[in-house]
Amino acid sequence: MVGHLGEAYEKWVHQPIVTKDGPRFFANDFCELLTRTKWWVIPLVWLPVVCWLVCISTQRGLTPTEAALAVVGGIFFWTLLEYCLHRFLFHIKTTSYWGNTFHYLLHGCHHKHPLDGLRLVFPPAATAILCAPVWTMFKLLSSPSTAPALFGGGLLGYVTYDCTHYYLHHGKPSKGYGQILKRYDLNHHFKVQNKGFGITSSIWDHVFGTFPATQVSHISR
Repeated sequence: MVGHLGEAYEKWVHQPIVTKDGPRFFANDFCELLTRTKWWVIPLVWLPVVCWLVCISTQRGLTPTEAALAVVGGIFFWTLLEYCLHRFLFHIKTTSYWGNTFHYLLHGCHHKHPLDGLRLVFPPAATAILCAPVWTMFKLLSSPSTAPALFGGGLLGYVTYDCTHYYLHHGKPSKGYGQILKRYDLNHHFKVQNKGFGITSSIWDHVFGTFPATQVSHISR
């Protein structure tokens, strides 16, 4: 259906339906299952991979301090990748049938149904596909001993992002940084959808001029 909305899709997808129920994507039960992921699957699948990658770097000669610095570098890289993916891919403007359909499956459904807890974190199979070019880049730009820890740091940043994102939608932070992030994310969903692309941090919104001038003043849910 969304593919046929044409130019009206952009306005439609940013009019959220605030219920915990989400739409069905596929008639096939197995394909449908692959689109639904509980939040705890993300750390369960990827944290062991992070540990394994860091161990590879130490086995290849990095000291614990060097491995830790590489992990921190990977986390920092993730914050930029998080921003770029959210701004330039997840919020790409589409009007064609296949463009609208692809965007809805990728991110549009999250904006239309922001409380759908089973379509908030990224399915591991899709994450694995996106990991391939990132891993290739790290291998080309760093040494064989540094690349695994760098990539592990990036992966750790991703896990933090997905778990944080889930908490912002379904948790109830009452104070501190969690409350600030929740207000920031709610602002992106319900007030200014074309700004505020950072989830775990607003640093790159400040750097690239997409920090929203106005924000929601309170949390209503």
